[in-house]
Amino acid sequence: MQLEPAGNFAESGKELKIVLAPDSFKGSISAAQAAEAMATGIRRFFPEAVLVQIPMSDGGEGLVETLVASAGTRSASSAGRIVFEEVTGPLGQKVRAFYGLLDDGQTAVIEMAAASGLTLVPPAQRNPLVTTTYGTGELILAAVRAGCRRLILGIGGSATNDGGVGMAQALGIKFLDENGKEIGWGGKELARIARIDTSGLAPQLQGIQIEVACDVSNPLTGPHGAAAVYGPQKGATPAMVQELDAALHHLAEVIKRDLGKDVAEVPGAGAAGGLGAGLMAFLNARLRPGMELVLEQTRFRERAAGAHLVITGEGKMDSQTLFGKVPCGVAKVSRELGIPVVAIAGSLGEGATTLHQCGIEALFSLTSGPMTLEEAMAQAADLLAQTAGQVARLFARSRRGSS
Repeated sequence: MQLEPAGNFAESGKELKIVLAPDSFKGSISAAQAAEAMATGIRRFFPEAVLVQIPMSDGGEGLVETLVASAGTRSASSAGRIVFEEVTGPLGQKVRAFYGLLDDGQTAVIEMAAASGLTLVPPAQRNPLVTTTYGTGELILAAVRAGCRRLILGIGGSATNDGGVGMAQALGIKFLDENGKEIGWGGKELARIARIDTSGLAPQLQGIQIEVACDVSNPLTGPHGAAAVYGPQKGATPAMVQELDAALHHLAEVIKRDLGKDVAEVPGAGAAGGLGAGLMAFLNARLRPGMELVLEQTRFRERAAGAHLVITGEGKMDSQTLFGKVPCGVAKVSRELGIPVVAIAGSLGEGATTLHQCGIEALFSLTSGPMTLEEAMAQAADLLAQTAGQVARLFARSRRGSS
């Protein structure tokens, strides 16, 4: 059945404004691709509708792409770009990493996972006793040498548990043992630190503003710390977890003594194997909720103002989506703006209906019939286009019925 024009929307749909703000559908399509797929589906029914695409990220995977994509919405001259750099990977191998440039080169966006991420380490070689964040430091150094005065770091997806020491080593800070020799790489080396010498810190880092997208509240050590909570997924055995936790505790004590900073219990210090603590201690970084930072940087409030509907989504949505994930972050702000929100997920898990609490009016799954996970992921863009088109039609119909 062909839908008639809805409410006060013209037949062309040109008065209809819809914001498309999805996260990536991990392992399938990026946030930008997801937003474009949604737009494709909606245009089939509303070819002249105003569609505002705002690809999102919670500060982890896709942060660089998201903020680079949004950069051009400020002005043509401020369009962002991605820069590639060869840096040191988690196991000391060379990897091709990247960072984003925004604001005419004044701001850099860095995903630590691009240089020090778990996906860069084969499962059989995962060992946080030896992995390093050195490559993340090299990305930071490349950005500031390129002229950036502000850094935005996403620190999800790490393969490391070195407290950010590897990063600091790349930036010129020395961690010396009892004999005055520099320690090596990896979490196990932290126990050997006798003194921290910051005199060699790269001068380009003076006065740099650093904001860290961090959505975990874990302290550095203890039962809820970096090693205990995240070490096992990086390859740590129970014995290794104890060794890593003790090493991080030792690092925190030396930082407090030599640098005068007590970072051990700061919420988020344990993020990315203690990189959160290292960024605060060595670079005076500020940790912020990832969604808060992304919503601000993409100017979501300004660009969504006056919209009739917001469509968001991600690969899987369940009760955990309430805690700092894109759909709920988008929904909370949209609710403040008085805009209804619909979410589309690759799959809806246990507790998905709790997401109504954060302002999501309705939830839709991509799959409409029996389908394997592999098939769904391969067809994600087409399925997302179909579902978004149907959501728009249903919304338009509801507007007509309520007018």
